[in-house]
Amino acid sequence: MSSQPQTTQAVTPPATSMFPGRDLISIRDLSPIEVETIFHLAGLLKARPANFRTALAGKQMVMFFEKQSLRTRLTFEAGMASMGGNAFFMDQTAGRLDAREKLSDIAHNVERWIDAIVLRTYAHSTVEGMAEHACVPVINALSDLEHPCQALADYFTLLERFGDLRKICLAYVGDGNNVAHSLLLMAATLGSKIRIATPKGYAPDAQDIARETGAVIEILSDPNQAVDGVDAVYTDAWTSMGHEHEELERNQIFPPYQVNQKLVAGAAPHAVFMHCLPAHRGMEITNEVMDSDRSVVFDQAESRLHVQKAILLLLLGGKVGRTNSRNANA
Repeated sequence: MSSQPQTTQAVTPPATSMFPGRDLISIRDLSPIEVETIFHLAGLLKARPANFRTALAGKQMVMFFEKQSLRTRLTFEAGMASMGGNAFFMDQTAGRLDAREKLSDIAHNVERWIDAIVLRTYAHSTVEGMAEHACVPVINALSDLEHPCQALADYFTLLERFGDLRKICLAYVGDGNNVAHSLLLMAATLGSKIRIATPKGYAPDAQDIARETGAVIEILSDPNQAVDGVDAVYTDAWTSMGHEHEELERNQIFPPYQVNQKLVAGAAPHAVFMHCLPAHRGMEITNEVMDSDRSVVFDQAESRLHVQKAILLLLLGGKVGRTNSRNANA
């Protein structure tokens, strides 16, 4: 199966401004220079963690998670603690965040006690609604539309491996999900190259991303065409949380998109293999690829810690907050 790439192009939006007091809802919220700032600070935090042990002393963060988590929860909690702050976890897996109480009421309560709100939700509108009503920074730790912290960590991993991100090409093979959306936006923001290969009907909305970022994006249906000569091959679960009812159908559709030895043989000899985890070994990725010397999946997982520490420090560490802040800790 092969296809011709679909490309779209538009005008790049203006850059955004200062970090302190801001939200991180989408990669769209960041300008290229701000992404570079996050990467630079993440590198410093990784190299000299002891220098930041009290950077967020006295700061409080709450995490509302509607979905299960290993990496996201622990990296945010460990990151906050390593900089002297406190993290509180609110388990929302038994019910959606606004099921018991109006979202705006939750926001107006939490903003009086807490310095930052981290959300891992189903509906992207939940994250947007919290940001609309809360006077403290809101961070999207995953929604059904985007996973910005993951994409930032992924490209930080690629930066450490390859240097100039404008010279590399990433191939994403599989479901055009929230991770794929954020990777597309990251590539567009950084001027990097990306190819997406999905079955028909499962592609991300590249038209929308191109219109908002000015990117030229390749959308393919042939995974072999996508990985040809690339520097990195990326995949994710065929069935994301919230789509479990589609699992049997997806398991029939996605096997040609498995990242295996035969597929990655078409990538560049120096290519790395990526997965945001958790991985379903033998499904979207094989053991041979995941456990190979060229796999960087656990580097990606480590990068989550350093990048999220940088995000927290930039959003909470400045002296300039929101003008309407009612947070007693500010």
